[in-house]
Amino acid sequence: MGSATTQALQAANAELATAKGLDLAVAGQLFQAARVIGSSSHLSGALADPSASTASRRQVVTDVFGAAFAPATVTLLSIAVEQRWSSATDLVAGIEELAIRVAAIADETADLASELFSFSRTVTANPELELALGSRLGDAPSKGALVDTLLGGRVSAATALIVSSIVQQPGERRVREALSRTMRIVSDQRNRTVATVTTATPLSDAQAAQLIRMLSAKYGRDVSLNTVVDASVVGGLRVQIADDIIDASVAARLAELRQRLAG
Repeated sequence: MGSATTQALQAANAELATAKGLDLAVAGQLFQAARVIGSSSHLSGALADPSASTASRRQVVTDVFGAAFAPATVTLLSIAVEQRWSSATDLVAGIEELAIRVAAIADETADLASELFSFSRTVTANPELELALGSRLGDAPSKGALVDTLLGGRVSAATALIVSSIVQQPGERRVREALSRTMRIVSDQRNRTVATVTTATPLSDAQAAQLIRMLSAKYGRDVSLNTVVDASVVGGLRVQIADDIIDASVAARLAELRQRLAG
């Protein structure tokens, strides 16, 4: 991610703190806008063109989306295109991030991170499902319909909207990576950190509470746990938070011992 995109994201996301009328309908429209812009090189190029005036880029947003979308949606899109992005692709990703954040704001009571993690585990366990959702060959509506079938009535409306939308985004990308990115965005929007904890046996409530306290103190913000039971770790645990990995598993210690003996 280029420095221009980093600054653009910060500026666009900051607007959410004071924005009014943010609901799931606005989130859905932002996702739709990201799909429309991402599917048109002409439109994405015009909206991300740094040589064009901000007024002209805002006018394009009004011309394309003003009649169909809510004022709150058009305002957020206008703010997004006012920024300087490193590429048109980054602009599309930035609008998608805004959509995810709005969904998290609109459905504050839903445990989005846990629901997204659970679906991510389902995708990991089913390679055919990951291929169906991530392949460039599948059409977007079919992917969305498949997600609706899998998640309908089983998760919050916000999670269903997010997953259905990200799999419909033009282009080919790994669904698990898209879900991981989405979980990070949701956690950041809610000022939380999500730790994926892998153990050989389930953690007790007391163990989970102690681990949460330790990680919250270490990272300086609230931490929630996504737990994975994997007998191959043998004992101990492995904790991953974003790119940070704390591997205190018996399997890791045995692997280290084998390396020392081999050396």
